[in-house]
Amino acid sequence: MQILDGKIVSQAVKDDLKQQTLDLKAKAGKTPHLAAILVGTDGASETYVASKIKSCEEIGFKSSLQRFQSDIDESTLVEAIEALNRDADVDGILVQLPLPKHFNEEKIINLIAPEKDVDGFHPISLGKLVQGLPTFISATPYGIMLLLKHYNIDTVGKHAVVIGRSNIVGRPMSILLSQNTNPGNCTVTLCHSKTQNLKDICLQADIIVAALGKVSFLTADMVKENAVVIDVGITRVADSSKKSGFALKGDVDFENVAPKCSYITPVPGGVGLMTIAALLMNTFNACVKK
Repeated sequence: MQILDGKIVSQAVKDDLKQQTLDLKAKAGKTPHLAAILVGTDGASETYVASKIKSCEEIGFKSSLQRFQSDIDESTLVEAIEALNRDADVDGILVQLPLPKHFNEEKIINLIAPEKDVDGFHPISLGKLVQGLPTFISATPYGIMLLLKHYNIDTVGKHAVVIGRSNIVGRPMSILLSQNTNPGNCTVTLCHSKTQNLKDICLQADIIVAALGKVSFLTADMVKENAVVIDVGITRVADSSKKSGFALKGDVDFENVAPKCSYITPVPGGVGLMTIAALLMNTFNACVKK
């Protein structure tokens, strides 16, 4: 069993981007700029945004953060996004999800200019992905593909099972794995809460991507020997032994599943770090494209 180490791979991506950023600034006088919007004070969202801003600073990107109280009205958020759309210096716009419940997340995401949609959530981005056209790829699936590529995981002709059908992870992940690319060229089964015989389907899988947000959902009896397991889940679970008062758990019962795997991602230290790396790559590409 080998760990797919997101820390190592994400650092390699960032090191490469740091050099490319220096070259871009020297040749074109331009520095990639990621603008983030955070609504409310959700602890997990605060952590995620702080990590993204820190990563920008680490590789020489410009970054900016607009904070709003959770009770702001929709018009205030709309105005902020539209201002960033018009700002020629801003290359990528990130609205941290989830938003407070009184917001229509789909409407807010659709307001972001497609050419600045570095999270890859806009319908135009997703539509181009389906068609196999160049576009911004949703950061988490993109990060997973970078991880598979770094470790030279053989995906051609393999049966991949994706558990979870969200537009942020599950659906784009299934499309990427099925495309005529490397990594890619898998036969993909997309599973969800209504899937029958899920255990039997998983036992056929050479690659499993667990992205449903249920702690330790994927158990050892659902995984065949030498499978590759990608754990997208990250849930805060109360843990008095931790200084923070909580531990981060994935969708995979790591302790019991890992011994059966050829490769597996840890939580934390796996897909989450790759998501940030992919976001940075999207931001750099947005800058270069402009």
